Amino acid sequence: MKFIQHYFPSLSKHQYQQFEKLEVLYKEWNAQINVISRKDIDALNEKHVLHSLGIAKVQHFKSGTRVLDVGTGGGFPGIPLAILFPKVDFYLIDSIGKKIKVVQAVAEALHLKNVEARHQRAQEFKQPVDFVVSRAVTKMEDFVPWVKKNVKNKGSHKLSNGILYLKGGDLSEELANFPAAQEFPLSSYFIEDFFDTKKVVYLPLKS
Repeated sequence: MKFIQHYFPSLSKHQYQQFEKLEVLYKEWNAQINVISRKDIDALNEKHVLHSLGIAKVQHFKSGTRVLDVGTGGGFPGIPLAILFPKVDFYLIDSIGKKIKVVQAVAEALHLKNVEARHQRAQEFKQPVDFVVSRAVTKMEDFVPWVKKNVKNKGSHKLSNGILYLKGGDLSEELANFPAAQEFPLSSYFIEDFFDTKKVVYLPLKS
């Protein structure tokens, strides 16, 4: 919890308690269903929770915003972001049913009324959203066609509506066909070595 408390000092007591409980819940569920790498579970707060919250350093979501998390897996980045932004609606989808079962159970245990988890592929999701978030599900050239239809034209944020994608390494080749894409190194916000090569890639899809 020291990572989260240090980088997000304005958390309410309730939010802090939710993040504390999050760690317990994932360790319990991971013993039953492997949704997080066994070697990473002890570094959950750094490698999964704080990593997910890197998106919040790039874009602070306003109340009433709708966010789609594609390929959420066990609930990342959607669940940590939903704790941080309780007045934002999050749709967490994944094509693997057992992972969505975990997401639903975690959201229920944390009383996250702003989370809707669905066993669904991105191509099947029909509702309009402001932003799409994800953690390196696939290459951008494949990802954009999946979600472009869902992004609303008009936005009200500092950044235009689009994609906020957690990726790592050299992305110059992958993003060559997306000149509007911007890379935000997470090392600018977090000092831990894990974030040295990690980035948030922002791609506006609407003006």
